[in-house]
Amino acid sequence: MAPRSILSPKRSKRAVTQSDGPKTPPVALKKPVTRLTHGISSTDDYHWLRDDNWQDVMRDPSVLHADIRTYLEAENAYTEALLAHTQPLQDTLFAEMKGRIKEDDSSVPTPDGDFAYYTSYVVGGQHPRMCRQARDGTGEVVLLDGDALAEGKAFFEFGGMSHSPDHQLVAWSADENGSEFCTLRIRNIAEGKDLDDQVDDVAGGASWSIDSRDLFYSKLDENHRPSTVYRHRVGTDQAQDELIYEEADPGFFVNVGPTQSRRFMVISASDHQSSEHYLIDTQAPDPAPLLISARRPEMEYDVEHQNDRLLILTNVDDAEDFKIVEAPLDSPEPANWRDLVPHKPGRLILSHTAFKDFMVRLEREDGLPRIVITETGTGAEHAISFDEEAYSLGLSAGYEYDTDWVRFTYSSMTTPAQVYDYNMRTRERVLRKTQEIPSGHDVADYVTRRIMAPSHDGELVPVSILYHKDTKLDGSAPCHLYGYGAYGMAMPASFSTTVLSIVDRGFVHAIAHVRGGKERGYGWYKKGRLEHKENTFKDFIAAGEALCSDEYKFTSPGKIIARGGSAGGMLMGAVANMAPHLFGGIIAQVPFVDVLNTMLDDTLPLTPPEWNEWGNPIASPEAYKTIAGYSPYDNV
Repeated sequence: MAPRSILSPKRSKRAVTQSDGPKTPPVALKKPVTRLTHGISSTDDYHWLRDDNWQDVMRDPSVLHADIRTYLEAENAYTEALLAHTQPLQDTLFAEMKGRIKEDDSSVPTPDGDFAYYTSYVVGGQHPRMCRQARDGTGEVVLLDGDALAEGKAFFEFGGMSHSPDHQLVAWSADENGSEFCTLRIRNIAEGKDLDDQVDDVAGGASWSIDSRDLFYSKLDENHRPSTVYRHRVGTDQAQDELIYEEADPGFFVNVGPTQSRRFMVISASDHQSSEHYLIDTQAPDPAPLLISARRPEMEYDVEHQNDRLLILTNVDDAEDFKIVEAPLDSPEPANWRDLVPHKPGRLILSHTAFKDFMVRLEREDGLPRIVITETGTGAEHAISFDEEAYSLGLSAGYEYDTDWVRFTYSSMTTPAQVYDYNMRTRERVLRKTQEIPSGHDVADYVTRRIMAPSHDGELVPVSILYHKDTKLDGSAPCHLYGYGAYGMAMPASFSTTVLSIVDRGFVHAIAHVRGGKERGYGWYKKGRLEHKENTFKDFIAAGEALCSDEYKFTSPGKIIARGGSAGGMLMGAVANMAPHLFGGIIAQVPFVDVLNTMLDDTLPLTPPEWNEWGNPIASPEAYKTIAGYSPYDNV
C-alpha cells in the first residue's frame, strides 16, 4: 500500500501564486536566507520549504506547516493537470504492467527443520502473507495475513517477519503511519494470536536468540537514526528491555542480526567507509559483546561463524577489492587473521556465507557476478557457471547451517528470474521456480547488448542495453537511460517487467554503469565519490553520447529520457544542467538535489553518515567548493 498523502484538501494562498489555472506552473514565494561559510556567501530563496519540525512530521504528517502543504498541493495539481491528457495511456500501461504480474504469486518455500517457510499473495491483495508448511510440502498454515492486518488502516507496511528457532512463535513488525518507526509484536503460532508484548520505535525487524527466549532489535532515536541495540525477553514489558549497545557517533548506524549458524548475534556499526562488529554468544547465560576489530577509517569487514572459527570479509592490508580471512573463535583480533581467499585486484568479493561444511562467496569480475563454493575440509573450490554474456545473480543462504544446499536467483535483461537450489557437494542444480509472466513473454523477441562508452578521461563505462528485435538502429529510436552511481551500489542487468512496456513501443532501454557504483571493482566506486564525484555525471553523459554515436546509432540527441532516483536523482539534476541538449526528458524520482545545504546541516540524521560519500563542507573549504560546483539546486 502506498504511503498516505501528507496533503490536505484545504489550500492556503500565502505561499504560492498561480495566475492562469493549474496548467500554469506554481511560483513559490522567495524568502531569502543567506549563509556565510568559509568566507563564501550563499543565498537560498526557498529555505522555508524545509520544515524545522520534520521529526514531528515523520510521526504525524498532519502537522506539516500550512505554507509548505499549500505549495506541494499546487505542484501536485499542476502535474495532474499537465498529464491529464495522458490518462488513457497511463491506464493502458498500468493494465499491461499488471498483466505481467502473477497476483497470486508465492516465494519458493525455504526449509528449516521439519517445516518450510514462504510468503504468498492472493488475487487483489496488497500485502504478503507469511506461510508455513511441512517440509514435504503439505499442510499450509497462514501465520500472518498482511491484508487482514492492514484492514482499516490508512497505511501499513511490514518491517520484518521471522519465526523462532523452536517454530512456536513469529516476531513481526509493521509501520502503520509511514514514519518508518515500526512496532514489534510476537504471535503464538498454535493459537494464531499475538502475545501482550509490544515494542515501539523498532528499526525494521528483530532477530531471535538460538533458545527462542529473546529478541534482539535496533531502535530508532528521535532523529530517525538506528543508534541502539536492545534485547527483549518474550513475555515482558518493553520497559524491561536490556540495552546491549549504544552508538555515540552520529555518523554510524547500527543493526543486529544472526550468523548463519544462529549461535551468534552480530552487532554492526558502520558508515559508508568503515565498520565495527561485536559478537554476542546466544548460548551463553549472560554474554557480553565481544569486539572483533575496532573501527578505523576506511576499514570495512563483515563476520560469519563457521564451527571453531570466524570467516571475515575485509579490505585490510590494501585489499581494495576485498579478501576473506579466518580467525580463531576464542581470539578473533586482527593479529590472528590469516588469509583464506587472498586479495585479487579486479575481483570484487561482494559477500560471503558460512555453512557447516562449505563457504559460499558472491563476487564480481569483468563486470559479471559469480558464485564460488569452497569446501571446508579440503579447501577445494568451484564456481557455478552461466551461459549468457550479461546477467544478474542473487544469493540466498536460507535458514539452515548444516546443509549441502544453497539457493540463488538468476535473471538477465531478457530472461525472467529463475530460482535454483544448488547442491554444493554433488553440484546438482535444481530449478525451483521461473518467474511467470501471465500475459506472456518470448525471450526471442528481445536483444541484449553491452557496449563500453569512453568517458572524458579515457575510462570505459559499461552500458547494458535491451531492445526489441524489430527496433531499427538508425538513430530514430527513443531511449530510456537509467543511472545511479553512488554508495558503491551496482545496478544489475536484471529482468524488469515494467521496462517491457516501453521496449515494446520501440524504446531502447539502457543502464549506464557509471563510477560511484562497484560494477568494475571498488576503485570504480572510489573514482565516483568525494572530490571525484563529477566523474559520475560525465560517465552518464558519455553513455548517452555513445548511444547516439555513428558507431551504434541506438538513438539521437534529444531522444534520450534519463531516469534516476534518490542519489540517482542528483545525477539527473547534474546532467540536466551539464548537457541539456542530450536529453528530451528527465525523470528524477525522490531526487537528492539540494546536496550543499543538506551536507551543511548536521542536525539531519543522514548528514553525518553521508560526509564520507560527498564530503564535509562544514569542516572542509575544498569539499564546500566541490559540492557547490555540482549540486543541482545550486547550479540551475
